Amino acid sequence: MSVSSPPTRSDPAAFDRRAWITLLVLCGVLFLDGLDVSMVGVALPSIDSDLDLSTSSLQWVVSGYVLGYGGLLLLGGRTADLLGRRRVLLIALSVFAGASLLGALVDSGPLLIAARFIKGASAAFTAPAGLSIITTTFAEGPARNRALGIYTATGASGFSLGLVLGGLLTTAGWRWTFLLPVPIALVLLVVATRVLVHDPPAARREGRFDVAGAVTVTGAMLALVFGISGAPDAGWTSAQTLVALALSAALFAAFLVIELRVEQPLVRLGILRSPVLVGANIAGMATFACYFGFQFIATLYMQQLLGWSAMETALAFLPAGLLVAFGAMRMGPVIDRVGTEKVVVTGLLASVAGYALFLRMDADPSYFGTVLPTILLLGTGFALIYPAVNIQATSGIADSEQGLASGIVNTAFQVGGALGLAIITAVVSARTGGATDAASLLDGYRPAVAVSGGIALLGLLATLPGLLPGQRDPAFAGAEA
Repeated sequence: MSVSSPPTRSDPAAFDRRAWITLLVLCGVLFLDGLDVSMVGVALPSIDSDLDLSTSSLQWVVSGYVLGYGGLLLLGGRTADLLGRRRVLLIALSVFAGASLLGALVDSGPLLIAARFIKGASAAFTAPAGLSIITTTFAEGPARNRALGIYTATGASGFSLGLVLGGLLTTAGWRWTFLLPVPIALVLLVVATRVLVHDPPAARREGRFDVAGAVTVTGAMLALVFGISGAPDAGWTSAQTLVALALSAALFAAFLVIELRVEQPLVRLGILRSPVLVGANIAGMATFACYFGFQFIATLYMQQLLGWSAMETALAFLPAGLLVAFGAMRMGPVIDRVGTEKVVVTGLLASVAGYALFLRMDADPSYFGTVLPTILLLGTGFALIYPAVNIQATSGIADSEQGLASGIVNTAFQVGGALGLAIITAVVSARTGGATDAASLLDGYRPAVAVSGGIALLGLLATLPGLLPGQRDPAFAGAEA
C-alpha cells in the first residue's frame, strides 16, 4: 500500500509528511554511499604514504569496494524482496557503519581492503532495498517519477560533495574520510527505525529460499567483477583474469539451469524478457562505463600532466555534480510529459558531444574553453540519464520483484563502471607504457577519451529503437493513464 496517495487530483505528485520523511531517509542512505566512494578516492595518495601499499594493493582499496558492491547486488535486491526491505536496509546500514569505523582504525593494508569490501557488500544490500522501498511506496507515474528524480539527484550530490570533502578531510588525515560516514549512518539508522514501514518477509509466504541460486549468482558476479577489476594490473590474458572470467561464465550457466528448474527461483528469468527493462539496463551500463573511464582519464590528465592538486581537480568536476544535483530532481515532470526513452537519448547525445569536445585537450588548456564545456555536457547527460534509467528499469514491475529490478539496474551500473574503467586503463597503459612526458601522456589519453565516446555512442545506438512507434514506455504510459 502506498503511503503517499495524492491528496488532490490536481497534484498527483504531491507527498504527505510521512512520505517526505521516508524519502529523505532513503536519500540520506544513497548520499552516504556516493560520499564514501568519492572521499576515499581522493584520499588514496595519503593512504599509500601512510600504509606503504604497493600499486596493486592500493588499487584494491577501490576495487575491493566495487567487488563487494557489484558482486552482491543481485543477491541484495532479491533478499530485500524475500526477507523484508526495511529489515535488510537497517541491518546493512549497521554493517556499513561498523566497517567505516574499522577502516578508520586499521594499520594494515589487507584489513583496510577487507573493510572496503564489507562496505561495498553492505551497500549492495542498502542500494536495492532503498530503491525498492521508493518504488513500492510511491505510486507509479508522477509521484514515483518525482521521488526518483530527487533520490538520484541526492546520490550524485553525495559523490560530488565527497570529492571536495575528501580533499579537505585528507589534509587533516585520511582516516577522517572513513570516520565521517559513521555518525551520519547512525543518525539515519535511528530515524529509519521510526519512519520506515514494516513489510512482512515474502519468503515466509513463498516457501524455501533459493540457496543454490543465491550461491551460484553471487559467485558468478564476484568472479566477474574480480576478473574485470584486476585485469588492468594482472593483464587481460593473465591466468588470474582468464580463470576468473571462465569461472564466472560457468557459474552463470549453472545459475540459469537452477533458476529454470527450481520452484521458487531467486531471479525469475522472465523479468528479462521486457525490452524496456533491458534497454534501460543497457543505457545505464553504457553511461557508467564511459563516465567512470573518462573520470579516471581526466583525473590523470589534470594531476599528472597539468599538475593540479586533488582539490583543484575536485573543483573542476564540481559543475557536473551541481548540474546533476539540481537537474535530476527536476526530471520527474519532464519524464511525465515525454517519457524516459527520449530523455535517455538526449542525455546520451549530450555525453557523446562532451567526450568529442575533450579530444581537443593539450598540455596547456584553457579550463573555460576546453575542460568546462565537456564537464557541463557530461553533467547534463548524467542528469537526464540517471533518473530516467532508474524510472524505466523499475516501471511496470510487480511490487514483489521491485528489489530484484533494483538489483539488476544497480548491477548494470557497477559492472558497466568496472568494465569501462578496466578497458580505459588498458588503453592508457598500452599507449603510454612508463612514459611521463606530455606528448606521450596525451597520446595515451586521447584514444582513451575516444573509447569513452565510442561506448556512449554504442549506448545511444542501442537505445534509439525504443523511440520507434509501438515501443511501450511504462513510465510514460503510467503518466498518461
